[in-house]
Amino acid sequence: MQCPNCGEPNTQVVDTRMITNGVRRRRQCPKCGQRFTTYEYPASTTPLVVKNDGRREEFDRNKLLAGIRKACAKRPVSAEQIDAIVASVESQIRNSRAKEISSEKIGQMVLEQLRQIDKVAYIRFASVYLRMDDLEALKQEVEKLLKSGDQEPTTRP
Repeated sequence: MQCPNCGEPNTQVVDTRMITNGVRRRRQCPKCGQRFTTYEYPASTTPLVVKNDGRREEFDRNKLLAGIRKACAKRPVSAEQIDAIVASVESQIRNSRAKEISSEKIGQMVLEQLRQIDKVAYIRFASVYLRMDDLEALKQEVEKLLKSGDQEPTTRP
């Protein structure tokens, strides 16, 4: 693995840990001493994602991760929680053994987990995913969330 700092082609593995669906390796460059982390996932076929307009594209873990990170920006959601959501959704997709999966189904999987972790992140993700183009749709989703009875405390630092 090439060092991202100095470009040294040979780096040393310092620590290896199993993670959901893969391996996390902590590496160190012998030339500059820089440490960095790499993630390895088995190469397997994932189903095609069927978009709302009918287009099909390969499932992109990084695209899912970026969308969840945007929803969780400036919220008390750890990187580990975000990674766990992505790993869980990816696992569900792979375990379905379907050749195609709708983007709607993927969005529902994410929403189910975000709802348990952070309500604001849930609303942020839902506003994009559910295409809430007007305030009334957003208001209805917030009311539905409030009626469910599992509200977050409203304390502020």
